[in-house]
Amino acid sequence: MASPLRRVTRAVAAFDDLVDRRVARVRGNKAADRIMYSASELGDWSLIWHLVGVGQALRPGQDPMSAVRLSVILGAESVLVNGVIKSAFRRTRPAWEAEHERPHRLRTPRTSSFPSGHASSAFTAAGVLAPGDPLAPLYYALAAVVASSRVYVRIHHASDVVAGAALGVGLAALARRLWPLP
Repeated sequence: MASPLRRVTRAVAAFDDLVDRRVARVRGNKAADRIMYSASELGDWSLIWHLVGVGQALRPGQDPMSAVRLSVILGAESVLVNGVIKSAFRRTRPAWEAEHERPHRLRTPRTSSFPSGHASSAFTAAGVLAPGDPLAPLYYALAAVVASSRVYVRIHHASDVVAGAALGVGLAALARRLWPLP
């Protein structure tokens, strides 16, 4: 009889394989490739979220310091996820088929695959930006695209992204509590 840890490991691997097989059906579509590679690249260093934060802060009636708040929160999230949490795991990234060249340029990370920092920062940013904002559904939709792009471009396993997204939701809730908007 398999140990509980072994059963969980098998279930996670089965989930990752299932999602990857489904995503593989879409890979190679020029429009999907462009969207997903662009989303993945814009997620590097939370660039897209810093830009969205500045855009939100410049809207009439908004506090310009909200962009600084978001950037500081994302900096703390990055240190925690990419510096502390990832160092506790040594999960390898999905293999890219050597016979297929990537259709677009992509930075290859050197850290552990688990959890996805792009997913964590995306959902942290969406959770910090969303309260009281009519664009909240757009922030979460953008977070979902950035997070899922990491599976599409085969930089993360699906379970890395799910864990990163859950971590980001939790970190956003903590950030809102520790540093609420005035």
